[in-house]
Amino acid sequence: MEINPDNLEDALNSAKNQDHSPSANQDSKTKPGDQKVPNSSMTPQEEIGFHKGALSTLIAERNELVKMIGNVNAIMQAHIKRLEELGVKIK
Repeated sequence: MEINPDNLEDALNSAKNQDHSPSANQDSKTKPGDQKVPNSSMTPQEEIGFHKGALSTLIAERNELVKMIGNVNAIMQAHIKRLEELGVKIK
Protein backbone atom coordinates (compact mmCIF):
# COMPACT_ATOMS: atom_id res chain seq x y z
CA MET A 1 0.00 0.00 0.00
CA GLU A 2 1.33 3.43 -0.91
CA ILE A 3 0.77 6.40 1.35
CA ASN A 4 0.06 9.69 -0.35
CA PRO A 5 1.77 12.34 1.80
CA ASP A 6 -0.26 15.06 0.05
CA ASN A 7 -3.48 13.70 1.53
CA LEU A 8 -2.52 12.03 4.78
CA GLU A 9 -6.05 11.92 6.18
CA ASP A 10 -7.32 9.87 3.20
CA ALA A 11 -4.29 7.56 3.44
CA LEU A 12 -4.87 7.00 7.15
CA ASN A 13 -8.59 6.41 6.67
CA SER A 14 -7.98 3.92 3.85
CA ALA A 15 -5.49 2.06 6.06
CA LYS A 16 -8.06 2.05 8.86
CA ASN A 17 -10.69 0.62 6.51
CA GLN A 18 -8.29 -2.15 5.41
CA ASP A 19 -7.62 -3.08 9.06
CA HIS A 20 -11.33 -3.58 9.65
CA SER A 21 -11.91 -5.81 6.64
CA PRO A 22 -13.63 -9.18 7.27
CA SER A 23 -10.31 -10.99 6.82
CA ALA A 24 -8.65 -8.84 9.48
CA ASN A 25 -8.41 -9.86 13.11
CA GLN A 26 -11.91 -10.10 14.57
CA ASP A 27 -10.76 -8.90 18.01
CA SER A 28 -12.42 -5.49 18.41
CA LYS A 29 -10.44 -4.52 21.53
CA THR A 30 -8.01 -1.64 21.23
CA LYS A 31 -4.45 -2.88 21.21
CA PRO A 32 -1.48 -1.04 22.73
CA GLY A 33 0.03 1.29 20.16
CA ASP A 34 -3.23 1.81 18.25
CA GLN A 35 -3.74 5.44 17.35
CA LYS A 36 -6.94 7.28 16.71
CA VAL A 37 -7.12 8.39 13.10
CA PRO A 38 -7.86 12.10 12.78
CA ASN A 39 -11.29 12.97 11.45
CA SER A 40 -13.31 16.09 10.80
CA SER A 41 -14.48 16.29 14.43
CA MET A 42 -10.97 17.08 15.69
CA THR A 43 -10.04 20.65 16.41
CA PRO A 44 -6.96 22.01 14.63
CA GLN A 45 -5.07 21.92 17.97
CA GLU A 46 -6.01 18.25 18.49
CA GLU A 47 -4.94 17.37 14.97
CA ILE A 48 -1.63 19.20 15.42
CA GLY A 49 -1.06 17.21 18.62
CA PHE A 50 -1.94 13.97 16.83
CA HIS A 51 0.57 14.59 14.03
CA LYS A 52 3.30 15.74 16.42
CA GLY A 53 2.80 12.60 18.51
CA ALA A 54 2.85 10.42 15.42
CA LEU A 55 6.09 12.03 14.26
CA SER A 56 7.72 11.58 17.67
CA THR A 57 6.80 7.90 17.66
CA LEU A 58 7.99 7.39 14.08
CA ILE A 59 11.30 9.16 14.75
CA ALA A 60 11.94 6.89 17.73
CA GLU A 61 11.05 3.82 15.63
CA ARG A 62 13.36 4.97 12.83
CA ASN A 63 16.21 5.51 15.30
CA GLU A 64 15.77 1.98 16.66
CA LEU A 65 15.73 0.60 13.13
CA VAL A 66 19.02 2.38 12.36
CA LYS A 67 20.57 0.82 15.48
CA MET A 68 19.33 -2.61 14.42
CA ILE A 69 20.81 -2.18 10.92
CA GLY A 70 24.14 -1.24 12.49
CA ASN A 71 24.10 -4.36 14.66
CA VAL A 72 23.24 -6.61 11.70
CA ASN A 73 26.04 -5.06 9.62
CA ALA A 74 28.57 -5.59 12.42
CA ILE A 75 27.60 -9.25 12.76
CA MET A 76 27.75 -9.72 8.97
CA GLN A 77 31.24 -8.18 8.90
CA ALA A 78 32.40 -10.56 11.63
CA HIS A 79 31.15 -13.56 9.61
CA ILE A 80 32.75 -12.23 6.42
CA LYS A 81 36.06 -11.68 8.20
CA ARG A 82 36.05 -15.23 9.60
CA LEU A 83 35.14 -16.73 6.23
CA GLU A 84 38.05 -14.86 4.64
CA GLU A 85 40.34 -16.18 7.39
CA LEU A 86 39.17 -19.68 6.44
CA GLY A 87 40.02 -19.06 2.79
CA VAL A 88 36.56 -18.26 1.43
CA LYS A 89 36.66 -15.28 -0.91
CA ILE A 90 33.74 -12.87 -0.57
CA LYS A 91 32.92 -10.40 -3.33
